[in-house]
Amino acid sequence: MFHDLQSHRSASNYESAFVSEVNLQQSTAPNPRVERFILICWILIAIKHVAVIWAVYHYPIPFHQLWVNAPTWLLATIATVVYYSQRRCV
Repeated sequence: MFHDLQSHRSASNYESAFVSEVNLQQSTAPNPRVERFILICWILIAIKHVAVIWAVYHYPIPFHQLWVNAPTWLLATIATVVYYSQRRCV
């Protein structure tokens, strides 16, 4: 029952089982040009959302405005989250 708890390593292998060094990297500084670009894209997306909502309600368009706005918002959110999560993890 307890025979699996015993180690089959020799004494010379004990040192290789421990962590010898840990390297930590500082997160990279935010790039102001990229963050400004992301902000401009979000502003343009917001303008596009308003324009699509306005067009759907003022013209006879045979689909709901979310068929256009939801994928745009979803992909922009994914891209923003990926950028900020990658920047934080590096």
